[in-house]
Amino acid sequence: MSKLSYKANARTKIDENLVFLPIISSLFTLSLVILLAGVAWADQKITESHGFNFFGELSYQEDFAHLKYVNKDAPKGGDISIWSMGTFDSMNPYTRKGRSGALASAPFESLLGGTADEVGSLYGLLAKSIEYPEDQSWVIFNIREEAHFSDGTPVTADDVNYTFQLFLEQGLASYKAILEQTVKDTQVLGPKKIKYFFNPDASKRDAIPIVGGLPVMSKAWFEATGARLDESRMEVAIGSGPYVMEEFEVNKRITYKRNENYWGIDLPLMKGRSNFDTITVEYFADSSAALEGFKSGEYTMRIENVSKNWATAYDFPALDEGKVIKKTLPDGGIATGQAFVMNLRKSKFSDPKVREAIGLLYNFEWSNESLFFGQYARVNSFWENSELAAEGKPNEGELALLKPLAGDLPAGILDDEVVTASVSGLRALDRKNLRAASKLFDDAGWLVGDDGLRRNSNGDVFSLEIIERSPAFDRVILPYIDNLRAAGIDAKYERIDSAQFTDRKRNYNFDMLTTQHPMSLEPSSSLKQYFGSESSDVSVFNSAGVSNPAIDALIDHVINAENKAELKTSVKALDRALRSLRFWVPQWYNNTYRVAYWDMYEHPDEIPPFDLGYLDFWWFNSDKAEVLRSSGALR
Repeated sequence: MSKLSYKANARTKIDENLVFLPIISSLFTLSLVILLAGVAWADQKITESHGFNFFGELSYQEDFAHLKYVNKDAPKGGDISIWSMGTFDSMNPYTRKGRSGALASAPFESLLGGTADEVGSLYGLLAKSIEYPEDQSWVIFNIREEAHFSDGTPVTADDVNYTFQLFLEQGLASYKAILEQTVKDTQVLGPKKIKYFFNPDASKRDAIPIVGGLPVMSKAWFEATGARLDESRMEVAIGSGPYVMEEFEVNKRITYKRNENYWGIDLPLMKGRSNFDTITVEYFADSSAALEGFKSGEYTMRIENVSKNWATAYDFPALDEGKVIKKTLPDGGIATGQAFVMNLRKSKFSDPKVREAIGLLYNFEWSNESLFFGQYARVNSFWENSELAAEGKPNEGELALLKPLAGDLPAGILDDEVVTASVSGLRALDRKNLRAASKLFDDAGWLVGDDGLRRNSNGDVFSLEIIERSPAFDRVILPYIDNLRAAGIDAKYERIDSAQFTDRKRNYNFDMLTTQHPMSLEPSSSLKQYFGSESSDVSVFNSAGVSNPAIDALIDHVINAENKAELKTSVKALDRALRSLRFWVPQWYNNTYRVAYWDMYEHPDEIPPFDLGYLDFWWFNSDKAEVLRSSGALR
């Protein structure tokens, strides 16, 4: 890591942790206080750096010219358009109210920014440098003099502090809880200098990235408009990012334009990025309509997530004529953890035998062969496609963490192989799994009556509804419903519109739905939002309602890991414990990006492992675009 370590100078550093005596008229006493402050600092080693990585070295030294994977000379200009499904009724991405428009957070930047080719490293974006002591009990951010908002006003420490207070007071409940646990206080030290004090028990690995990653917005805009962070509104707050809102038509499209006066265009971290003049999001009612829209040129870049489409639907003239490019690119990231999840807030899912039985009745093998053209692999782990996924029986390190918690986890957690998704045959209904599921339901007290439906001792029928918003899932869910019914479950499938889906998901008004669990290669406090007890009934990310003291304890082990070996062991133990609860029915993943685009875009020869970057570091080829337009292929 490129760092400057030095002894603090008492003339320029003030230790705010020191309790000062009240100001009195005696100059001697005042001088003594200043002297004591200098002594207190004299033994502290302060690190000043252009970035932060808790575990190791930063890949990019302080004098780096640009990111390795970008084309530093990529031309600026041109347009790119993508699609989104459903509707939107807000342009505020930081509230639970309403459904925000796609890319609504694009206008905002943070003090630190990450890269797409390394894990755990953050570099100065709005901040030129950071300072922190060995115990990381505080951090100072030095904001770049040239940083300014899109309205031309400077980004100041007051703006940073004001935005932090907004998130602390009006942010999502689960995120507010993390901020409160992490930050003890803030102090504005100057127009371009802010200091965060951390709570003694805050995670050292988390604290600096959390505050460094907060979006920064204009204090003046909020004060002038009276807007709140927790409201649904169509007005976009002022940020400092390379894109600003240009126009939108509700439920039809949103267009962002590149800010020609973007302050950071020459930063090494930003060179070769944010290359398009405009980014447009076109809205469609469903994925089928969206595909037809792409074929006709209504939008120009598509990431295909339906295997059937990839195998059979790309047969239109523009592709045959070479006007549209269709190809796969490598994806080195963790699988998204996509799965059906059960709402544990409902008592019918309280018995793990019931949850295991429900998982047995989904047939991935038949789906992959018959519906997905063999394009997918099964998700088994929350850290699938990474070295953090639990395997086999727990090792010695995992056992040390799990043994004290075994009483709050299913039997076998210490001795059995890690739970993996059930394997089925190539018929839609696997009879062996059906028999196993039926026995589990019986053992849980849900018995089949004369009408073929399962009831408990109170006579309640076991009903189960799966909700979904995308028609593309019909072919997946309907056979699953048939299998559930074959086991005596009163199962039904309800496809609803995007607004209803969002509302029901946020209010936990569902039995089962599809969601994702996007984990990190260096996971930390965000785990509390996905699986923590404290926010299980308020977090928009904890769809399943996981609330278990053993899981909470393992999350703490992950957060407090002091090195990568400890992190790996604790994540594996957490993964093993989460999978043992069987609240999800894992779906599938593909370790490639399936990309189709009209042939007027270019990208670096080597795509970085953790981001495809088509809105970030791809660029526009004006000559190719003119060929498409002159041929009449595009308007």
